[in-house]
Amino acid sequence: MEYLLSIIIGILEEGLVYAIMALGVYITYKILDFPDLSVDGTFPLGGAITAVLIIAGVPPMVTLFLAFLLGALAGVLTGLIHVKLKVRDLLSGIIMMTALYSLNLRIAGKANVAIFTKETIFDNAFLDRIAPERMKDYVTVVILLVIVVIMKLLLDIYLKTKSGYLLRAVGDNDTLVTSLAKDKGVVKIIGLAIANAFVALAGSIYTQKSGFFEISSGTGTIVIGLASVIIGTNMFKQFTLIKATTAVIFGSIIYKACVALAIALGMAASDLKLITAVLFLVILVISNERKRRVKAND
Repeated sequence: MEYLLSIIIGILEEGLVYAIMALGVYITYKILDFPDLSVDGTFPLGGAITAVLIIAGVPPMVTLFLAFLLGALAGVLTGLIHVKLKVRDLLSGIIMMTALYSLNLRIAGKANVAIFTKETIFDNAFLDRIAPERMKDYVTVVILLVIVVIMKLLLDIYLKTKSGYLLRAVGDNDTLVTSLAKDKGVVKIIGLAIANAFVALAGSIYTQKSGFFEISSGTGTIVIGLASVIIGTNMFKQFTLIKATTAVIFGSIIYKACVALAIALGMAASDLKLITAVLFLVILVISNERKRRVKAND
């Protein structure tokens, strides 16, 4: 029973961390219809700045805000490359992702930075004082859940603003935005900034949870995010009471549960990227098959 409980807690922890990242991917993939590969660089960017700042003595909570802001800046740069320099969306993301790899190494100073001995949002003197001993195993999940809910609510609120509606319009019909005398390029840049801010925040949280920064931690981030978005939006689209942002969070947890199941069935932890690729392929095939059936019925 304890073994099963530890697996469930592990799935929830991983799923909730990547749910924040998936919310960012949801903005680019579902709302903007922008294949933003720069998230593979933005995720470790949040981790790199967090590790360096925590070692320097900056409060762990402050590093979350700074990672969020740096991620937004990275998103702005991706948007500027696409909008102002007229580079295709896919290539803009690739260029930024490549640049961020070197920048992350420059920030961190090396490929691996450990912060095991430092205080984080999950392990600090304040939590040691207020958290009962029997709740120690659940503290991380509770903290992650609070952060995820806050970020989800903030995104929901933003999407109901005028700027949020324009963001939706750019993805659906950018000529409508132009007809409203709004610059669709600026709207795209704002969307990319918010999306990458979410991703960098997730990278910051991931680094604090794992206790170290690793330069390759962002490899495959976009695939995990897309898989979470597609799983969530497809599985829960029939449930009208569940918002898309909530569905994405559930999608991230379900995705991580599938990975955990694959490992439990005998796959090695070193096969994680292979599992991710296969799962993503299966999800895409199922999603495309459903779309074909809907069109056939129409």
